[in-house]
Amino acid sequence: MRPFQNRSEAGRQLAAALENYADQSDLLVLALPRGGVPVAFEVAKSLHAPLDVFIVRKLGVPGHKELAMGAISSGGGQVLNMEVIEALAIDRDTIEAVASHEWHEIERREDLYRPQSSPVQIQDKTVIVIDDGLATGSTMLAGVKALRHLSPKALIAAVPLAPAGACADLRVWVDEMICLIQPENFYSVGQWYQDFTQTEDEEVCQLLQAARELTSFPPSELPDLRFSGRSFS
Repeated sequence: MRPFQNRSEAGRQLAAALENYADQSDLLVLALPRGGVPVAFEVAKSLHAPLDVFIVRKLGVPGHKELAMGAISSGGGQVLNMEVIEALAIDRDTIEAVASHEWHEIERREDLYRPQSSPVQIQDKTVIVIDDGLATGSTMLAGVKALRHLSPKALIAAVPLAPAGACADLRVWVDEMICLIQPENFYSVGQWYQDFTQTEDEEVCQLLQAARELTSFPPSELPDLRFSGRSFS
């Protein structure tokens, strides 16, 4: 049985679990693109909150890109999965080469998703970070570690589904971890969706624009979350 029809439906279910945050003046919903954006759009719409993106890229093992050896994020956050790196004897040069490629993709998406505005203010905000699900959790972990260094008032991670271990790892870094289901036999996020069609850049841009129109949220003149060269472990 697949509990979610698609990402939008998962977002509506997630919004119901987050309803106690609705209408807070300091609330900000951040999506991990691309798949997290349709989920987060439904949450932001339901909670009457502004929506923005926080870009995180998985560092895939060369030749086995679905296997994460870590992740990097906007703001310079980096998480390395030392268990995978040591088991496969991956050297530093390989890690740096993969990371360099992914930094370029982060910069491309920053320019595409917010061409005329800076990221919104994080400091003293109640921030809900959303993805369409977690596998290893490394991408979300990279994101929340970077965000924690930007002094939010509260940091909440919220996903429709994830394995129990990934949720446990994240709870150390967030004030609250919301996960609707934690399947025992977890192989991939997509197996729990009836429709897990890839989210394209065009859809991300359309949803972000729709969210801006719903909230009339002005661009911030405060700290930019783009890559700053910092690394958090």
